[in-house]
Amino acid sequence: MPKLPQLSLYLHIPWCVKKCPYCDFNAHALKIELPHKEYVAHLLADLDHDIPLTHNRTINTLFIGGGTPSLLSSSAMQLLLDGVRQRLPIASDAEITIEANPGTAEINRFLAYREAGINRMSIGVQSFEPEQLSRLCRTHSAKEASHAARLAALLSIPSVNLDLMYGLPNQSVKSALNDLTKAIALAPQHISWYQLTIEPHTLFGSHPPPLPDDDTLCDIYERGEILLNAAGYCQYEISSYARARFQCRHNLNYWRFGDYLGIGCGAHGKLTRPDGTVVRTLKTRHPRGYMQSNYLAKHYLITPSELPFEYFMNRFRLLEAAPRVEFTILTGLSESTIRPALDQALAAGYISESDSHWQVTDKGKRFLNSLLELFI
Repeated sequence: MPKLPQLSLYLHIPWCVKKCPYCDFNAHALKIELPHKEYVAHLLADLDHDIPLTHNRTINTLFIGGGTPSLLSSSAMQLLLDGVRQRLPIASDAEITIEANPGTAEINRFLAYREAGINRMSIGVQSFEPEQLSRLCRTHSAKEASHAARLAALLSIPSVNLDLMYGLPNQSVKSALNDLTKAIALAPQHISWYQLTIEPHTLFGSHPPPLPDDDTLCDIYERGEILLNAAGYCQYEISSYARARFQCRHNLNYWRFGDYLGIGCGAHGKLTRPDGTVVRTLKTRHPRGYMQSNYLAKHYLITPSELPFEYFMNRFRLLEAAPRVEFTILTGLSESTIRPALDQALAAGYISESDSHWQVTDKGKRFLNSLLELFI
């Protein structure tokens, strides 16, 4: 039996106060009181159904995302994490992350989350400019964003990430770098800094706002990298920067083509079977159907022809070198099956190759979609 990949657990809380116009995640504006404990009961029942897919592996990272997971009451969060621990072995040093909206930053809630076992918090700031926050329909202020970051540090949350976007409507280079400077000044251990993209099934997709041109975006990115590097943040993924030893282990497992259970409304899972085949799961998207105990929407095998793209779509987001032997270990495919695509990537200057590794180049990082298209 092949060695199975590391296993993570993702839990999805689908509600938010207001859906942002750029968001294509499975998020639903809350119109009634959040059914805290009832939804937790369904999450745990969903988990019970998927436990056989784990093959007795230990959970190394756990991520609670949304929506706005920090809308969940502290008692419901304790109930959820206790329920997970009763069902699955959790590593003693497991990274346990929750996404938080600055508008829900309350000292008692954050303290209760920490006591429940949360040791990493990802705070959705997006911008510190009031005008941009209004355009993005964010429900928090710049002051609340700073307060949330300081509160997490005050409560000794071991690792704090700030989510920040650039390339916002009509954004100048100065404005984008000002946002980044303010985030750095809060001294989080991790900064996710990514470009706003217009997704088709969103409000911005239907009514696109005026965005910066390519030259402005390039200038923002290049000068932002200098700021982050000077402040001690090392880029390890296309949009992720961390101080030493504070990379997001959960996301690293995704990008290294590890396995993960996806529990909750619309959650995706990826599991490797003992025979080496890879299964994907998709849960029912809408809370109404999900909370009628209709958890599984789709369950299917990734075909051998799809595996190369699935693997490199994740692996080439990382700046670290990818061991060549890993491709065969995790996909069961010979390197010869992807040799033509690799040769094209090398000729285009998207990657470099040694006897043991592949490495994305600066050009490959800038033209990642073009690189990945070679493996479709």
